[in-house]
Amino acid sequence: MKLEKRDFLILETLQQDCRTPNADLAQKAGMSPSSCWRRVRALEDAGVIARYGAIVDPAKMGLGFHAIVHIQLTRHNPEHINDFIAAIRACPEVLECYATTGQSDYHLRVLCADMAAYNRFLEDFLFRQPGVQSVQTNVVLQDIKSSGIIRPPEI
Repeated sequence: MKLEKRDFLILETLQQDCRTPNADLAQKAGMSPSSCWRRVRALEDAGVIARYGAIVDPAKMGLGFHAIVHIQLTRHNPEHINDFIAAIRACPEVLECYATTGQSDYHLRVLCADMAAYNRFLEDFLFRQPGVQSVQTNVVLQDIKSSGIIRPPEI
């Protein structure tokens, strides 16, 4: 699917507020409401819009400890990697996981209630994963930018 300027306007608006009424969305994109509705459906069908959701405040949910965790594996045994990935995907404390180049093999974004809960996460979960050689934690002190809005290079 080739994206046009109106698609980017639709996508930016929906990322800011996915509950924007179709009539308002159509007006912002310069389209009729029926054309806009069809275009949104096409974006969904093409997988450009992967899902809709609400953005919540972790602290108001009792999750006041936020960390970026860097993990290095002992060796790149495919069985260990597959088991590690499956465990990470099933772990509710892990919000995001990235396999990267560089010194660490994986980077996790982790939310817990507090330091004690994070320590339990380390001891009861992460350190028990086969192949984990080292774990380095960077505690998030302040959220500087987390807009989550994906924009094209030029709009």
